[in-house]
Amino acid sequence: MGLFTKFVSQTRKPEGFLGKLMVGGMNSGHAKLADWGMSHLELKKVENIAELGCGGGRNASELLKMYAAAKLVALDYSSLSVEKTKETNKDFIKEGRCKVVQGNVMKLPFEDSSFDLATAFETVYFWPDLKQSFSQVCRVLKAGGVFMICNESDGEDKTSLKYEKIIEGMKCYTPEYLAAVLKEAGFSEVKTDHHPSKPWITVLAKK
Repeated sequence: MGLFTKFVSQTRKPEGFLGKLMVGGMNSGHAKLADWGMSHLELKKVENIAELGCGGGRNASELLKMYAAAKLVALDYSSLSVEKTKETNKDFIKEGRCKVVQGNVMKLPFEDSSFDLATAFETVYFWPDLKQSFSQVCRVLKAGGVFMICNESDGEDKTSLKYEKIIEGMKCYTPEYLAAVLKEAGFSEVKTDHHPSKPWITVLAKK
């Protein structure tokens, strides 16, 4: 495996030196995409947020700024991402508004009906069983709660499909496919949006 392949493979679960480099670049590298995704959020009252696959923690910060009265739990499979997210959100953690945990989306360590909003930025590509994972997200959302997925890939763009071939465990999805699985997992309404000039997608699923 070449160095480039080793590096890009860190997007799945950052580990070691290359993982630190990857996590370090996530906050700035995904900022424009994440902000575009968050612009779709229309919830007025949000008390509890779950940021799933929190990466470098920048999106957790932005969500806490957007919803100034909310508390947020950030979760990631990677211990490096957990530590980076804690560093990025240290002030919010001190204020008691942010908690960061290591965990798996296949079995979320949260009680039923705990959150108004759950988010997943650039991460569902690596979730091993979409239906089970989405069912877990549905379980921890309150009735009327929203799950937002924001991806750089629409499942058909050539660049992402190239990475799919070299990164173990990566799978790019079309918005139509994501919508179908979300409904199978128990969500009642699903809306999708495609960026007008880029292969970016945002999917909003309501419980």
